[in-house]
This record gives sequence, C-alpha cells and structure tokens, in this order.
Amino acid sequence: MIRSLLLAATLAAPAAAEPERYALAPDHSQILFQFEHLGYSTTWGLLSNLAGTIVFDPDDPAASSVEVAIPLAAMFTGWEPRDEAFRSAEFLGADENPEATFRSTAIEVTGEDTGRIAGVLALNGVEREVVLEARLNHRGDHPMERVPWIGFDATATLRRSDFDAGRFAPFISDEIEVRISVEARRAD
Repeated sequence: MIRSLLLAATLAAPAAAEPERYALAPDHSQILFQFEHLGYSTTWGLLSNLAGTIVFDPDDPAASSVEVAIPLAAMFTGWEPRDEAFRSAEFLGADENPEATFRSTAIEVTGEDTGRIAGVLALNGVEREVVLEARLNHRGDHPMERVPWIGFDATATLRRSDFDAGRFAPFISDEIEVRISVEARRAD
C-alpha cells in the first residue's frame, strides 16, 4: 500500500521544466560604455552585433548560463579616429583579438528578477573574472515573432588596466561603466 502511494505521488508530482536555450537577437542586443576624458567630459561608446546563447532555467535561475561574443570591429564612439585608436594594439589589440567574450561561471539570485552573474571576460588577450548586476526584464512570447523571447539588462564597472588597455590613465579614466541590454529568441 505504501509503495503504491509513493508511486502515485511520484507520478502526480509536476515535472520540472527543462532549461530553455535562447540565441541573442543581434539587432536588439548592445553594450553601452562610458569613460571620463580629462575631467572635462564623459564619452560614450557602443558595441553591437553581439552573438551568444543564454540557457535559462526557470525552476533554478542559479543554474542558468550565458555565453557572448562581442565583435570589436562594431565599436562606435561617434568619432572614427577614436574608434580606430581603441581597436589598435595600444588599447584593445583588435587585430590579434577581434572579439571579446564573456562566459558565465556562477549566478547568484538576489531577488525575484535580479541576480549577479559572475563570469570570465576575455578582452585584449587577457581573461579576468567580472560580475554583472543583472535584471530579467521580460520572458514570454514575442508579440510579432510569436516565439518565446527573453530580455535582460546588466551593469558592471571594469578597469581598463586589468585588460592591459590602460593607456593614458588616469587622464582617460581607468574605470569604465558598462550597461548591457540583450534580447534573445528561444532556440530549441
């Protein structure tokens, strides 16, 4: 009798949802960064054309993961000579390392829709652990595409010198404020 009750309870228990795989939407995923110039101004830059995958586990968000490739050729600061300088060997060495990558290593859930995503950022041939403060913006069917969609925002502060890109610091700020916004389409 006990055995049949346990079997019935096991069969009646709701199945755990499988982790969901999403592919970044490059037309709606970007990284905005800012830095101070000589104390006179704040300059903004944009990285776009991101590619990557989010594996989201709705039952255990801490078991989720993120992998992103960031093409440095797509960097835009509003002035091409500055963009060329930033991509040069003096800063990011984009000829040798044409993309930066981020791969999550751990996720700490901090609230209903927030978390800290720790991971390894590879930039300029250097790998460093960074932490993103992230927020799940929305998860549901895209109203036009009619497929499952997900969106996140995240922020971080990076130090250029950690990635051997600290030229002209402190005149050009060593600390870079980063804002990330991504959308991704269900891939499975």
